[in-house]
Amino acid sequence: MIEPATAEIPTAAQTVLELQTQGDALTEIQNNDLLYSSFWANIALAGVAILLFVYMGRDVEDSRAKLIWVATLLVPLVSISSYIGLASGLTVGFLEMPSGHALAGEGQILSPWGRYLTWTFSTPAILAALGLLAGTDFTKLFTAITMDIAMCITGLAAALTNSSVLYRWLFYGVSCAFFLAVVYVLLFEWPDDARAAGTDEIFGTLKNLTVVLWFGYPVLWALGSEGLAILSVGATSWGYSGLDILAKYVFAFLLLRWVANNESVVASNQAVIGGGSSADD
Repeated sequence: MIEPATAEIPTAAQTVLELQTQGDALTEIQNNDLLYSSFWANIALAGVAILLFVYMGRDVEDSRAKLIWVATLLVPLVSISSYIGLASGLTVGFLEMPSGHALAGEGQILSPWGRYLTWTFSTPAILAALGLLAGTDFTKLFTAITMDIAMCITGLAAALTNSSVLYRWLFYGVSCAFFLAVVYVLLFEWPDDARAAGTDEIFGTLKNLTVVLWFGYPVLWALGSEGLAILSVGATSWGYSGLDILAKYVFAFLLLRWVANNESVVASNQAVIGGGSSADD
């Protein structure tokens, strides 16, 4: 007995997997000049920054200064790896926005979710460098870094949630709350530590630069395709890339230049983390 032929109907999960291939993402990225250039601008600048920062730290001898230098160097190292992932389509996917979102019903929307990986690893390094510069204690540093990681993870959850627009904004609100906790530490806890450590002048500059620029990220999220969709994916990506350039590479250059020129001030700080000069060992 011959059984009747039956057509195999792909499930929804199979269809989504087929649409979300890395090749599809790469093609979409390469066809979007704004998006593609925003990734490669950071790859190029991160590469230059790595070489420059290695050169700037060549004569650093104090152990605390070295620790600040290593934490700062991690920023472009993480960024170049992450942006290559974005440019290749490895950490980019497609999402259908939920009902109520401005892009609902417009099909698969490109989601460069790999940016959150960049921020999850690079922003704690920025905070570690700032905390070491300020001579803060372990508790305050741990608080700032854990709040920062939670901010990035809940931001990723907001970007990837497609079951409900309400839950997207709830995750966004939680992420902003974690961000405000980080801002509180930067503005109200570490300045006193920096004054005691004698690094308050450069810390004040870097603190203000960090706080002002970091506020730009949630604003872009709200205005971009993930939020209200006022800005396109490419325009949003360039906004993020511009903020990254200033908040990472310019920040790191200013910090390392000061540390290289004021190593004795850093070495004299005997706070809990990273104190002591290798020259005295």
